[in-house]
Amino acid sequence: EWGFAQCASDPCVFTLSKDVDGVTQRLILGCYVDDLFTLYSPDGDGSLYQRFTADLASRWNVEDEGPISDLLNVDISTESDCVTLRQEKYITHLVETYLPDGVPLTFHKTQAPAADDLPSLVIDALRTKPERS
Repeated sequence: EWGFAQCASDPCVFTLSKDVDGVTQRLILGCYVDDLFTLYSPDGDGSLYQRFTADLASRWNVEDEGPISDLLNVDISTESDCVTLRQEKYITHLVETYLPDGVPLTFHKTQAPAADDLPSLVIDALRTKPERS
């Protein structure tokens, strides 16, 4: 009904762009169990975001928890038009768990545990760029 497109790289992310009064407005929804994470531009009366959330609230018992600060062990901060994602707590946990004596001065690929020995979340974390803005 709304025309969201499912993201090819993540089936839990949906995007929508519409021209409203000559302005392209965008919504990006991330769905996780019973939570929605919404990125939008612009905001305000009559905006795509405002119309979508009003329609959602007319159909479901929803609660707006305000600006997001973390989601799935990722810290999220916003400033102007910049969103910063950090995994500092998660990386600290990984280091304390798998490198309790600290990071060795030299670290060879052969010293790394086999992929089967690590939880899949660790493998995923190692593939991310946690301090990118």
